[in-house]
Amino acid sequence: MSLAAEPLLIAGQWLPARESLGVFRARDPGTGDEIGPSFPVCGPADVETALSAAVAVADELAAAAPEKIATFLDVYADAIDADADTLVALAHAETALPAPTRLRGNELPRTSGQLRQAARAVRGYGWTQPVIDTSAGLRAHLAPLSKPVLIFGPNNFPFAFNAIAGSDFASAIAARNPVIAKAHPSHPATSQRLAQLAHAALIKAGLPAAAVQMLYHFDNALGLALAGDARLGAIGFTGSRSGGLALKAAADLAGVLCYAELSSVNPVFLLPGALVERGQALAQEFFASCTLGSGQFCTNPGIAIVPAGAAGDAFVSAAGAHFAAAAPSVVFSQGVLDHLRQGLSVLRDAGAQVLAGGNAVEGPGYRHAPTLLCVDAAAFLANPRALQTEVFGPVSLLVRASGADEMAKLARAFEGNLTGTLYRAADGSDDAAWTVIAAALRPRVGRLIASKMPTGVAVSAAMNHGGPFPSTGHPGFTSVGMPAAIRRFAALHSYDGVPDALLPPELRDRNPGGVPRLIDGDWTTADVGATS
Repeated sequence: MSLAAEPLLIAGQWLPARESLGVFRARDPGTGDEIGPSFPVCGPADVETALSAAVAVADELAAAAPEKIATFLDVYADAIDADADTLVALAHAETALPAPTRLRGNELPRTSGQLRQAARAVRGYGWTQPVIDTSAGLRAHLAPLSKPVLIFGPNNFPFAFNAIAGSDFASAIAARNPVIAKAHPSHPATSQRLAQLAHAALIKAGLPAAAVQMLYHFDNALGLALAGDARLGAIGFTGSRSGGLALKAAADLAGVLCYAELSSVNPVFLLPGALVERGQALAQEFFASCTLGSGQFCTNPGIAIVPAGAAGDAFVSAAGAHFAAAAPSVVFSQGVLDHLRQGLSVLRDAGAQVLAGGNAVEGPGYRHAPTLLCVDAAAFLANPRALQTEVFGPVSLLVRASGADEMAKLARAFEGNLTGTLYRAADGSDDAAWTVIAAALRPRVGRLIASKMPTGVAVSAAMNHGGPFPSTGHPGFTSVGMPAAIRRFAALHSYDGVPDALLPPELRDRNPGGVPRLIDGDWTTADVGATS
């Protein structure tokens, strides 16, 4: 295999790296072998070229007609669907994720679908939230940052969160900001193919060619320097807590917004009536959720709270049997495997006992046995920080609790999480306990879930894929669901006494597009001064 590196999408063209600091190749997680072409590790000159090019087109993109932005998003979505065979083959080779079910059946249509949702939000102006106060002569809306947005893609979603195609990307472009995408080195060929489709769609839509750029990789020091460059408007990040916090610290010093998804164990509370009613089925459901995608989901149920007593004992026994009988899971990389082992060591050192699994597995690639651990509530409450360590992989911790009051104490001990789940009995016998526990859990999670595992994330306007720190860097925003996800990459613009003809279209007196607007305290689609 030649070491000649693939070109970068930079400054509106596919160009060789100006100062490559080395090359890398993807690895097949099932074998550990290098696969595919070589990709460049960028140096400062390439990063500066990308940032300067994005800055140069920021004002032009901010002034672009919304229809051009929507056209780009739709054309790109169509291209992804049309190229499904190639994209799925590349992503499967680089991630070992199941091709028919996960990649083609779920993640790829989710990706094109959220691009189309972003296009609809652009055409409907809903993300701009127009407000008009006629008595004060004030009008306001959300508008582009008019600065580049830097997107870091994670390893676990080669399509739906890819820096060049995922929700963060769609949101930033929908808000009319140029994007510099930092691909994840676990799936560079998949990202390259997506970037080729994005670039062609950009040209077809008549948008500035440098509005979308992609760098495959750079070292941590260069990433921190870029994050701390005040020419950036914002950062979208999905990844580890340590990496996200380092980027956020650098960005904060420069006044750069940083929307980071960092860490979540997504506690699941199994109430007694639910276990009596369907405990065996719940054990299977819990196991399936923990091991889906080899447990490499940010919404993986990393901790389950199980009541003491016969029904709880039966659940623990059944869940342990599922884990013990499971085949080894293939994880994305050696780095994921190393961090999984480190996380297990933290849990064990804090007193958690292994019920099943617990070991890496001999063989090719990156494999680990699905692992179930257990600890009692008193031990958890004595050391909650260590025992809610996120272990990224097919691992979960059971916490045994003596009743609703102790479960509520456990809920209050959790850090911020993306999700929190309570399973209740259908006959209402758990509802009193639900009320007590949910009151403690609700402020600590972005999404409160009833009687289903948290791994599914619907691309919906009502979705919150966010939550209190440290699940994310800000509890008021979501990275999934249009139009709310778009608002992360926007600025509030207010106009005081500006003549009607000089206002942005959705703030003028006439409203030919039927945009919902808050006029003098009432939401309406009518013109200013019209009787609604």
